[in-house]
Amino acid sequence: MLFSFFTEDLIEAGCDEAGRGCLAGPVFAAAVILPKDYKNELFNDSKKLTDKKRRELRPVIEKDAIAWGVSMVDNVEIDKINILNASIKAMHQAVSQLVIEPQLLLIDGNRFKKYENFQHKCIIKGDSIYLSIAAASILAKTYRDDFMNNIHEEHPEYGWLQNKGYPTLAHRIAINKKGITIYHRKSFNLHQQTELF
Repeated sequence: MLFSFFTEDLIEAGCDEAGRGCLAGPVFAAAVILPKDYKNELFNDSKKLTDKKRRELRPVIEKDAIAWGVSMVDNVEIDKINILNASIKAMHQAVSQLVIEPQLLLIDGNRFKKYENFQHKCIIKGDSIYLSIAAASILAKTYRDDFMNNIHEEHPEYGWLQNKGYPTLAHRIAINKKGITIYHRKSFNLHQQTELF
């Protein structure tokens, strides 16, 4: 069972991103404030949940949360400012959407840049520890998946319906054969060898 809060007396927003390691598409981030006494045994790091389970949990999170926000930074900006800065910027933008101001940001991972005057705490594997970060990971992942599913229709040869832009063998082979699209991150190592030995 994940923890409901890091500190009992502060309004906390869990923050997480999705899509950092992808070769194509934006990075998405979400911020979620849950009630202090909130419990949900189904919440977990989005990577540990099936797509079906994430889809079932998204409307639950959006209904039960006191506040939530989702934002994205596209591949063009990722190439300009790098993926770490883009991930942090997406989190900042998600926090800015919250209709209630948090007093503490719980950040999944070990890197963050202070946002305005908010306190923050970086927590490695936080999406497997705190409910609010797990909720943010589920929102970020499902909204990003929706985006990739949509652009798959434009470029079905890259298999984004299956790989969501991650560097699978099929995705790399398609890049080598077809070249890149407007959605690919040019600053990433796109043209690796794909031969199997």
